[in-house]
Amino acid sequence: MAVKILVVDDEPDIRLLYRSELEDHGFKVYDAANSKECFEILNNQKIDLVLLDIKLKGESGIDILQSISGKEKKTKVILATAYSAYQDDFSTWLADGYWVKTQEIETLTDEINKVLAKI
Repeated sequence: MAVKILVVDDEPDIRLLYRSELEDHGFKVYDAANSKECFEILNNQKIDLVLLDIKLKGESGIDILQSISGKEKKTKVILATAYSAYQDDFSTWLADGYWVKTQEIETLTDEINKVLAKI
C-alpha cells in the first residue's frame, strides 16, 4: 500500500510540483491550500506524513503543526520553508523533519524517506 502524503501549501504551483515529484516516487498525494482543507483531509484519510509550509496566507504553519502534533500522534510532519532560519526556531522542533524549499526538489524525497524510516 502506498504511503499517503498530504501537501499543505498556499501556492497552487508548488502543490502541483510536489504532487508530480512525489507521485513519480510512488507516494499517494493529497493537497490542501489552508488549515481547513488540511484538517478535512486528516479527519477523512489515514495520512502517514504531512509536508507543511510554515508561511501560509493568513495562517501559521507552526499553529497547524502544533494541532497535528496534539491530535495525530502517528502522523509525521516535515516543515517546508524558503527560510532556513526557522530550523533553529524552538517552535518548529515538534516537526519530524525540515526541508528548505531552495534545495533541489530531489532532496525532498530523501528527507521524506528519512522521516518515514523512523516509523
